[in-house]
Amino acid sequence: METLKTYRKTWAEVDLGAIAYNFKQIKKKVGPQVKILAAVKANAYGHGLVAVSRHLEKSEIDFLGTSSVDEAVNLRKAGIKCPILNLSNLLIDEIEPIIKLKIIPVIAEIKIARALNKKACAYRKEIPIHVKIDTGMGRIGVWHREAGTFIKNLKSLSNLIIEGIYTHFPSAEEDRDFTFEQIKRFNLVVEEVKSFGIWPKYLHTANSAALIVHKEAHFNLVRPGLALYGVYPNSKFQAKLNLKPALSLKTRIAYIKRVSRGRSISYARTFFIKRASRIATLPIGYADGYSHLLSNKSKVLIRGKFYPVVGTVCMDQTMVDIGLKDNIKVGDEVILIGSQKGRTIKVEELARICHTIPYQVLCWISSRVPRVYKVIV
Repeated sequence: METLKTYRKTWAEVDLGAIAYNFKQIKKKVGPQVKILAAVKANAYGHGLVAVSRHLEKSEIDFLGTSSVDEAVNLRKAGIKCPILNLSNLLIDEIEPIIKLKIIPVIAEIKIARALNKKACAYRKEIPIHVKIDTGMGRIGVWHREAGTFIKNLKSLSNLIIEGIYTHFPSAEEDRDFTFEQIKRFNLVVEEVKSFGIWPKYLHTANSAALIVHKEAHFNLVRPGLALYGVYPNSKFQAKLNLKPALSLKTRIAYIKRVSRGRSISYARTFFIKRASRIATLPIGYADGYSHLLSNKSKVLIRGKFYPVVGTVCMDQTMVDIGLKDNIKVGDEVILIGSQKGRTIKVEELARICHTIPYQVLCWISSRVPRVYKVIV
């Protein structure tokens, strides 16, 4: 494990070995003929863009997926040579770095495609592109009924190579019927495009949920995000794919105070001590990504035992009731996400408390929280 080179007593521990393990499990699930694009957007879902991407490249990932040109540029500057598909719609001022750094763009507008083709001609380069089809997400993409004609028009742009076409599912884990309808719509676009003599190398539709429960959505490329980091889009999927959580959120007790019955704790006085106890203050708060919504509802692990968060979670600090009996001291390690002595606090559990999704819990972890990387074989 890397040495923690910081004075902060709060950190996120990322097991790169778990990410490599999850990649292998996904590869086993989809089979050797299906390529894998790892979604490393949003700082690799809070796990660390460059470190995770480097490890995946060593694991022979096929593609990396970013959500902004800045993310893709950072990967190239870090020496990442793996193909990068930038999953956001290409804009005019992004064309130059896309070409120079060999970043694969997404196309959903003919005006942008023509501008890209013009610049590619000037550089005497052929640029692979992926075309985004809207089959029901209602976000970026050409509406599926118009997609065939759109792609046919792209064919006339001599310096653009239509390497892939893809779509995205809004509810693969919840709405099986609508997902099947989206797959049907996508297949119709593919058949129409082929009738024009266009044969994209890659067809892709499957996010984490779809690759787990919709084999018909695999095509020849899948795009795992959440599953890659060992978190399930739906708890029911655990029996279908064995994953290892990659991230633990940890801190150390900064202060312990004995308090008498009736004392209130933290802002807005939402918690009152019912018996004499000790309150441990942790140097982590909502500015670190430990949500205000966890106030009076979550728990932490100290020395393998659960203790409740009490009072309002502050910007920089959180309070925990540790009682009077247990031998807990300043400096003891505290687990907010992760495992300790056989007990676990999962990302999915915090998401339920906050009435949100696991993606958000991971992305909440802010940049001021140092990431420490390790590899467990």
